[in-house]
Amino acid sequence: MAPRVVVVEADGGSRGNPGPAGYGAVVRDPETGEVLAERSESIGTATNNVAEYQGLIAGLTAAAELGVAEVDVRMDSKLVVEQMCGRWQIKHPGLRPLAAKAAGLVGRFAAVRFAWIPREQNRHADALANAAMDAAAGRPAPATTAAAMDATAGRPAATTAGSDPATAPASWEPRPSFTATRLILVRHGETAYTEQRRYSGRGDVPLSERGRAQVRATATRVAALAPSVAAVLSSPLSRCTQTAAAIARAIGDVPVRTEDDLIECDFGDWEGRTFAEVRAQWPGEMDAWLASPRIAPPGGESFTQVAERCHRVVTGLLSAYPGETVVVVSHVSPIKLVLRDALAASDGFLHRLFLDAAGISVLDMWPDGGVAVRTVNDTAHLSAG
Repeated sequence: MAPRVVVVEADGGSRGNPGPAGYGAVVRDPETGEVLAERSESIGTATNNVAEYQGLIAGLTAAAELGVAEVDVRMDSKLVVEQMCGRWQIKHPGLRPLAAKAAGLVGRFAAVRFAWIPREQNRHADALANAAMDAAAGRPAPATTAAAMDATAGRPAATTAGSDPATAPASWEPRPSFTATRLILVRHGETAYTEQRRYSGRGDVPLSERGRAQVRATATRVAALAPSVAAVLSSPLSRCTQTAAAIARAIGDVPVRTEDDLIECDFGDWEGRTFAEVRAQWPGEMDAWLASPRIAPPGGESFTQVAERCHRVVTGLLSAYPGETVVVVSHVSPIKLVLRDALAASDGFLHRLFLDAAGISVLDMWPDGGVAVRTVNDTAHLSAG
């Protein structure tokens, strides 16, 4: 007999957005974690959002077939969760029929509650979706049945491959059939705000004299690490574009392309204020912000929102530069979020990792989903300064 309340975990995605797409959904007993039903299907060519909605519909349908009364839906798609809760408008006409179908299914239950969860907590559904995407793309898919899942957390076994670090193979062993795409992540050089320990988000604060010296040393270091670079991407703010330009010159005048999604977190009302000032004026808001990446500073942007745009950048780089080296010049928050996801770390990682101005981090990502973080916050090149 099915329990009165079940948990539905759902996900979907595409290889290309739009591209070969598929979804996955899991229905669980919330008390025991037992998998009561699985759904997974390739849906041809579609966008990520369409596939995510299809995963939700499949999960709700499976729950309805079990005859349960209440459902707790958990998804790592902020868009689907917010739209189903009525907090975000459904602007894309292609999503409206899917949202209406999902809403119709919601009406069949006594209660349905929606919650966003980090991708690392949605691994079972994510693995099913990745297998469906592989099938849509005509590639052999790894097994993703319940037997392959961790019995306590409902997560894929460590050997399950996927396109996201959360479902990446657990081994960093050499892959003779593939060449990794290497990302060299560089934080911009120091500014006056860096020295004064001020929140520095969207404000275009220039490099300080010390920051310009750091940039020269960093450019030399990056050129030694990667004499051949396919592209240099930069946040549009000048402290990053100046850092990126110096690196591009050092490695042979590679063009610098600005990417809006690499901009720093919007700190809203905290912009330009010292850490101490914010703690004194907004103690409750700061505690809430430190406790959850979904909480934004007053008038600002949450880390969850920053993570979504950084994920778009990384996914695009893997598609555009397979097997090549790319330099990414950005800020503290975007680089921390990329490293958090690469390491499949918890959200606490964001407030425990320190990244120096002009520090360098290096990670390799393979087509089979493998990830190797090789360097975090290398500052040896700054020791003379």
